Amino acid sequence: MLVIPVLDLLDGQAVRAMRGERARYRPIESPLCATSEPLAVARALLAATGARTLYIADLGAILKRGDHARLLAELLNGLGEAPVEIWLDAGYTDFPSMRTLFDRIEAIRPGPQRPGRATLVPVFGTETLLNTDALREAKAAGFAPVLSLDHRAGCLITDLADPVATRPDTSWWPSRVIVMTLDHVGSYQGPDLDTFAAIRSQAGHRELIGAGGIRHAADLSAAAESGAAAWLVASAIHDRQLDRQLDLPSTAKP
Repeated sequence: MLVIPVLDLLDGQAVRAMRGERARYRPIESPLCATSEPLAVARALLAATGARTLYIADLGAILKRGDHARLLAELLNGLGEAPVEIWLDAGYTDFPSMRTLFDRIEAIRPGPQRPGRATLVPVFGTETLLNTDALREAKAAGFAPVLSLDHRAGCLITDLADPVATRPDTSWWPSRVIVMTLDHVGSYQGPDLDTFAAIRSQAGHRELIGAGGIRHAADLSAAAESGAAAWLVASAIHDRQLDRQLDLPSTAKP
């Protein structure tokens, strides 16, 4: 099972998530990095895990307080020559809103396209998504969209008007689905394996990625045994709880 590090952006800083209670989020303080500057934190997370995928939540966009397009362009250019995928949840309501932001980021991003540059992958979260056709439209446009089924206390968070979103029919789900439990994020109370199991029973052949609650290596093992292909992790990486599981030296630095 892969560990995918998470970077949460708010007011131009990398912040530490706490149970989805965004009013409590503060700039990250981490032994991995001496600053909360997002590019430095992103580099530290990738170096600490060896991951080539980074999940970013643009909380400014999700909260409708302004996106981080310029900062995201800097991140895409600043993550080195090795290929990196950035999975970006920026509160899209539909495909046009996603495409508009991606086009803005590319317009800001200087320099010619070249092999090894970081690439963007759209993550559509049910917390903000209003149109399930967005996943199909994104795929048709050449993207490889990811769906995030956002939960709190085991219940799906959604304002989707289309009733297909809550029916057993999962035909609108893409090939990769995140099972996100917001009240477990940054909580150190363990992964929500019950919700994960419920989604797994509906997911068929799809690749499932869990999110939230990982405290230590035993939690990673339990998540892997549940059938997860990957798990999104932040706090346990910053707090150096996974160094042995990831086979990293205790002095890992960005």
